[in-house]
Amino acid sequence: MLSLLLTAGTPVETNPVGAVLLALAIILVASKVGGDLAMRAGQPAVLGELGAGMLLGNLGLVGFHGLESIRHNEYITLLAELGVVLLLFEVGLASTVREMAKVGVSATIVAILGVVAPMLLGWGVSAVLLPDSSVYAHVFIGSALTATSVGITARVLRDLKRSDSAEGRIILGAAVIDDVLGLVVLAAVGGIINAANSGGSVSVFDIGLIVGKAAGFLITAVLLGGFLSPRLFRAAFRLRGTGLLIVSGLVICFLFSYAASQSGLAPIVGAFAAGLVLEPVHYQDLGGNQGDFQLEDLLAPVTSFLVPVFFVLMGLRVDLSGFGHLNILALAGALTLVAIIGKQACALGVGKGIDRVSIGIGMIPRGEVGLIFANMGLGIRIAGKPILNESTFSAIVIMVILTTIVTPPALRWSLSRNARQQRRLRFEPQP
Repeated sequence: MLSLLLTAGTPVETNPVGAVLLALAIILVASKVGGDLAMRAGQPAVLGELGAGMLLGNLGLVGFHGLESIRHNEYITLLAELGVVLLLFEVGLASTVREMAKVGVSATIVAILGVVAPMLLGWGVSAVLLPDSSVYAHVFIGSALTATSVGITARVLRDLKRSDSAEGRIILGAAVIDDVLGLVVLAAVGGIINAANSGGSVSVFDIGLIVGKAAGFLITAVLLGGFLSPRLFRAAFRLRGTGLLIVSGLVICFLFSYAASQSGLAPIVGAFAAGLVLEPVHYQDLGGNQGDFQLEDLLAPVTSFLVPVFFVLMGLRVDLSGFGHLNILALAGALTLVAIIGKQACALGVGKGIDRVSIGIGMIPRGEVGLIFANMGLGIRIAGKPILNESTFSAIVIMVILTTIVTPPALRWSLSRNARQQRRLRFEPQP
């Protein structure tokens, strides 16, 4: 019956809304059930959403093919892409430029090491295990290993009441800077691939130009946005009606995202920059009930709808049948290993008195940002083919899942161990 509903002929072809509505109902129910099961197991809800998508997308292995139309439905894909933009906007809102400036040199060094080491290791693993793929695929796979999930690490630190510790501040600050650097890397790699795809050659100067454009856009967006956003909010709040704050925030997000796309960058770069520049101080002193709310709180219902669509869709696109092949399993295992090892280089960026083990572990999870990178790989083409095939995409998703699973228990162990050591040193008699 479900198969007939999803694939019925004339009504779906003439009016796709019905099929999209049913697909959304299935996706949202699956995301909530999967998220609940993951949280009961002590894991982030995003893993349950991914797992639910993987289950739905691989029902064909047991003979049911009724949901395969969702996997490449252009309308569901569009909603998922919009969810990604809002997700990065939300990540940006969770940080501010001032907070990034406060974390100091240590967090910046940690972030740089956390980008360079995994990228080089991922590039090397891809070159060894995927010798038939282009160098561009190797570079992209390496770049997919650079990100750190701010949300997952922040949740663990908050649960342990260690967000304000020296280790917590460095990890969270470095994770945010890591995301900024990762977006710059993504923009650079995408630009290099697009240049190669159009038949042009790419020199070191061209690479520097692309990186400079990405960094320049972020800096310009932050400076310009910090100047304009308070004035835009002030103008918006002269209007009558409800929802002015959330609409104003979304307008700024979408305009920044559009500007990024027009500059040859991914729209998510603009969304993240928009989130960084919007601060409560821009709207909370404007009077009326509009300033009584946080923009993140008003955005939550929208992201609760659209962001799970992205995660479930990513799971739907994972082909588990490919894991019957030893080379795919080897790739997934090797990427996971170097993803973990690469982030341990972060420990070299902190000085004495800081728990280096916790710093390295806290930077491991790739989470939602790693999935965004993988999804971009399906859309970037060279010689008419996606830079990532479905098997490689699936291997990257498995790496994201494994790095996300291991981080919460490992970080809890590391921080608890460090706390016990500090208590013991405090009570030991000094010589």
